[in-house]
Amino acid sequence: MAKTQDFSAMMKDMMASFPVDTSAMEDFFKNTAALNEKLSSVALEAAEKNAEISSKWTKDTLAKIGEASKAKAEPADYAKVATDFASASAEVAAENMAAFAEVAKKVQMDTVELLMSAGKDMSEEATAAVKKATEEVTTAAKKAAAAK
Repeated sequence: MAKTQDFSAMMKDMMASFPVDTSAMEDFFKNTAALNEKLSSVALEAAEKNAEISSKWTKDTLAKIGEASKAKAEPADYAKVATDFASASAEVAAENMAAFAEVAKKVQMDTVELLMSAGKDMSEEATAAVKKATEEVTTAAKKAAAAK
């Protein structure tokens, strides 16, 4: 009766002959976590600034509405108050939208800076990892060739 080959043992031997360095993966995960931490910091800082702008805008608007809701002696005064409120609101809206745009611009610049830095670091690490892997595979191939 023919004896079947043990493919699991053959696969173990084959995989054992190719060295695997997990430190590259560990470094990748550490770098990714560090990048995510920095990106989260940028996002949280922007959210905080946006909340401050929104809160100030709301407080200012409520104060102006309080002034506009006071009783007036003449009917024409109501029209003047409404006009003043509308023009002040438009001015404040423009200022606040500019403040939001500044926050967005800073987030964009910080994000691009972080990603450029991370890309450079990853490129350098990938080059080093490929060089090391090539050397290890070459060494393993030479050993395998010598063993025959």
